[in-house]
Amino acid sequence: MKPEDLRNKTPDELRDQLVALKKEAFNLRFQKATNQLDNTARMRDVRRNAARVLTVLTEKARAAAAN
Repeated sequence: MKPEDLRNKTPDELRDQLVALKKEAFNLRFQKATNQLDNTARMRDVRRNAARVLTVLTEKARAAAAN
């Protein structure tokens, strides 16, 4: 997921994507706890993607507040 792709989305789309990423992170944590997780790197990717979405949301909010 690239920040340029995220910046082209609306805040509502970003919030929806953030919810989906948080649900996926929750499910991955349960898979890890039950030793069913095959790709442990996926947890890191999901966490970082959620941080990217939050960063872009913050940028958009600051830009809207400045105008």
